[in-house]
Amino acid sequence: MADVVDPATRSRMMSGIRGKNTRPELLIRKALHAGGGRYRIHCKDLPGNPDLCFPKYRAVIFVHGCFWHGHDCHLFKWPKTRPEFWRTKIDRNREVDARAMAELAAAGWRVGTVWECALKGSGRLPLTDLVDQLADWLGSGRQNLVIREVQADDR
Repeated sequence: MADVVDPATRSRMMSGIRGKNTRPELLIRKALHAGGGRYRIHCKDLPGNPDLCFPKYRAVIFVHGCFWHGHDCHLFKWPKTRPEFWRTKIDRNREVDARAMAELAAAGWRVGTVWECALKGSGRLPLTDLVDQLADWLGSGRQNLVIREVQADDR
């Protein structure tokens, strides 16, 4: 299937997509800060450059976009144009994520992942519930946390 826009327009559109300070990330940061959470952002000294770092709890949080990290949810669809490029790119993103999480765990850090689908779409969680889950996890000492959309049969 051919792209619906010309290559120059597609390039301009794709260059506008941010990797840091995304809308879901800002939403979570604002809610955690309002609840008293204090953190560092985009920790370059840690594997994977986590979006949020909580040195006090030895924990990090990644806020992942479902498309860019190939999440198995209703927000992710394989692109029809240039499928080999996208499969390679998204598979590599998954490998980098897995490596970063393994390195963080080996260094004694706890890892939380919030997927975009938990904040957007038909299966989104109320923001207060999501922030409560994050706060409970930070104080719990549990190693990993994954927050994703609510499945239709779980509602």
